Amino acid sequence: MENTTKNAEDFKADLIYGLEDRPPLKETLFAALQHLLAIFVAIVTPPLIIAGALKLDYVTTGFLVSMALFASGISTFIQCKRLGPIGCGLLCIQGTSFSFISPIIGAGLTGGLSTVFGATIFGSTVEMLISRVLRYTRKIITPLVSGIVVTLIGLSLIKVGVISCGGGFGAMENGTFGSMENLGLAALVIVSILIFNRSSNKYLRMSSIVIGLLIGYVVSYFIGRIDFSAITSYGGFNVPVPFRYGIDFDIGAIISLGIVYLITAIEAYGDVTANSLISGEPVVGDKFIKRASGGILADGFNSMLAGILNSFPNSIFAQNNGMIQLTGVASRYVGYFIALFLIILGVFPAVGLVFSLIPDPVLGGATLLMFGTVAASGIRIIASQHLNRKAMLVMGLSFSLGLSVELVPDILSHMPDTIKHIFSSGITTGGIVAILSNFLIRIKE
Repeated sequence: MENTTKNAEDFKADLIYGLEDRPPLKETLFAALQHLLAIFVAIVTPPLIIAGALKLDYVTTGFLVSMALFASGISTFIQCKRLGPIGCGLLCIQGTSFSFISPIIGAGLTGGLSTVFGATIFGSTVEMLISRVLRYTRKIITPLVSGIVVTLIGLSLIKVGVISCGGGFGAMENGTFGSMENLGLAALVIVSILIFNRSSNKYLRMSSIVIGLLIGYVVSYFIGRIDFSAITSYGGFNVPVPFRYGIDFDIGAIISLGIVYLITAIEAYGDVTANSLISGEPVVGDKFIKRASGGILADGFNSMLAGILNSFPNSIFAQNNGMIQLTGVASRYVGYFIALFLIILGVFPAVGLVFSLIPDPVLGGATLLMFGTVAASGIRIIASQHLNRKAMLVMGLSFSLGLSVELVPDILSHMPDTIKHIFSSGITTGGIVAILSNFLIRIKE
């Protein structure tokens, strides 16, 4: 505990502006823009991937992107401000989560957007309940279980990224899937991101994904892959309309998303811990537990709010913790400006419509790297644990059963529809197996 306190004090000494400080407007805006740069692509990418998999038109895609930005702005404000018990009161940024993409696509293909938003809203109660019994759930959802699920999330999403690199589902239908043009665009984006990510300039490194997408976007325009004339109007405002696409409840979809919410709660706990530490705040004691519980409660509440606003589950973004260290600004008042920027971007349809025109290979090149990084993060969590015989058995069961339904989905073809809906996602299957096997298997070493 003494070491933890000392570390927090060391971090606090390195800060230019602490949690409750109010930096001058110029410095506040500069810090907010840097955070925005780090999260923007991560927020808009999940709705683009989901819309592509569900074959939605550009108008619907653009609206989903806009609502993702709008919902992220509201969620970020709630986390930073702390409304009653909801929120952590730190410079904590929330955005659309990659972790839910695979089960959302499964739910969307089965029941459409109304089923997706129903599962998003109802499943969020899992995370909100966990926030109230945080001390007990951490004994069941151990780092080993979290690492297994995070790895499965990354591995499952790599398939989605590869499909986009090949040209997407549309290319599968017209026979151009895997063409040299599609693969060339994806490779161009990947190489561009790698080049800028290796830069010693921190701003180029932070902007590497944005720059890679921009390069791919420009090249796509010049080779005739982007047609701005398809969009009749960029003007006006996107007014949030709750339940615009309706709402339906499917038990399989709810359970699938609920499992991911379970893991997201544990990830949120880790993110709040890291954020507290680098902000010079305590990471032990009642004050911290209250802060962590509020952050997880907000994670679930904001996801429910996102579903109502026709967006997808939100989660705390870990990358912003690194931004706090780089800038030396931990003031939560910066978060209010980030939230305002996101809300403004969300109400202008031009932002969503421009992103809706990104060709699949360009998006695939960027997301393939992101998803690989997610899988690597899960492996790092697993590697930090003592891997005894029990751990190896839990991993073996979870990966084999989780990946089996991803690689050979027909294995469930003779199961009842409810079972198929629940276990069609490798994340859900592997997550349930990891939780149960880790709890039930007992081995005396």
